Amino acid sequence: MDRGRLLQSIAWLGLGAFCLWGYWRSQQTVTLLLDDRIISIRTHQRTVAGALREAGVSLRPEDEVSPAPDQEIRPPALIRVRRAQPVWIRVEGRGTEPSRQLRVYTLHWDPEAILRQAGVEREPGDALWVDGQPWPFSAKATDGGAPPREIRIQRAAPLVLRLEDGSRRVILTTAPTVGAALREAGFSLHPADRLIPGPETMLNGGLQVSLFRARPITVEADGRVQVVHTTARTVRDLLWELGLSLHGQDRVIPEEGAALQGGETVQVIRVREDFEIEESPIPFRTVWEPDPNLELDTWVQKAPGRNGLLQRRIRVRYENGQAVAREVVDETVVRPPEPRVWVYGTKIVVRTLETPEGPVEYWRRIRMLATSYSASTAGVHPSASYFGRTRTGLPMQRGIVAVDPRVIRLGWRVYVPGYGIGLAADTGGGIIGRRIDLGYNDEDLVLWYRWVDVYLLTPVPPPESIPYVLPDWPSPPP
Repeated sequence: MDRGRLLQSIAWLGLGAFCLWGYWRSQQTVTLLLDDRIISIRTHQRTVAGALREAGVSLRPEDEVSPAPDQEIRPPALIRVRRAQPVWIRVEGRGTEPSRQLRVYTLHWDPEAILRQAGVEREPGDALWVDGQPWPFSAKATDGGAPPREIRIQRAAPLVLRLEDGSRRVILTTAPTVGAALREAGFSLHPADRLIPGPETMLNGGLQVSLFRARPITVEADGRVQVVHTTARTVRDLLWELGLSLHGQDRVIPEEGAALQGGETVQVIRVREDFEIEESPIPFRTVWEPDPNLELDTWVQKAPGRNGLLQRRIRVRYENGQAVAREVVDETVVRPPEPRVWVYGTKIVVRTLETPEGPVEYWRRIRMLATSYSASTAGVHPSASYFGRTRTGLPMQRGIVAVDPRVIRLGWRVYVPGYGIGLAADTGGGIIGRRIDLGYNDEDLVLWYRWVDVYLLTPVPPPESIPYVLPDWPSPPP
């Protein structure tokens, strides 16, 4: 009996083992590709959902499963599962819009697609950061298909910019300050540009800003030349801005009310006046006094003469240190001049001169420079009606001499050693002072150029026609 029970137990064990083997043989092997992992499972489930549930894989609506969860498992029994990843989306409002954040599960790596999935609209000017970096960026943190961990949107606020020409420009910006917003919009700001409100003003929605551009102006003042950038609109405003004041007669070019366009040169001219005392001599004059007891051509100095002294008070106008105008305010004769007095003789003495032609009487002897000429050498063209005629109308011939009537009157007779007696009947452009031109016929012209004594022959002319004081030009050599 014991042996029978043993056989029965063995039979039941064999049957159980056979059943277990049959159950095991009825399972199928399924390959599960879960994200980046490969898992092999054996299951009696006939659908994808059953196999995943049996394997302990929970699904979200956003997960991607292939084949679909309700599909039967068919050879090659491969199930692919991509689980959606959580992404935090933070929207930072500006102005009246509140800030908010939400979490979304997604299979997308492109931030724009994730925002569309979450129903978040990106507006013009908004700034987008992905995992702390501004988007778009060249080396994407999400390369390889992995979604980002965080997306942050900063809403742009409108900034109304008013320019000098009256135009307006609306700038959508996420910058924190006015200055940063303008730089982002492509406006380079010079330190001298004027912003109202200032560049450090924090932005909020609808802020209005006025920009006044600084212009380069060359300023010349007080010995310095400098180029300044200024928002001043007139010369007066510029001077006030630079601390340059005008005093007294100071002036500025252009005038104070002139508008500035940029690129001009503004000159500040410092004006002052001073007085100078200037002294100058007053030349004395020469006075001639006749003396009937002195022989003709004799001179005696009676008084040497002395210059006077004139004192002038002069107003001098200086512009930037340079004298530009002088005006005589008054004059004072400190010392009057004293004339030089010459006494000349008027006593005429008739003398006799022995000549090769015989004795001649003369009443005056003058040292003169003698030259000679004829009709053809007088500088008159032969076709001229007055060719060969003298100043007095006499025909040109030997015995006619040309003189300066201030020395020898026309009509007087003279004697020149080596020439003979001549009649003063002609003048000439170069015959001035102590010059005498001796006339010849063309055929017997003798050239002269030497100093000689010229004798004025009797009769003695009336006193009123005699030039008692003769010019001293030209002067004979010593």
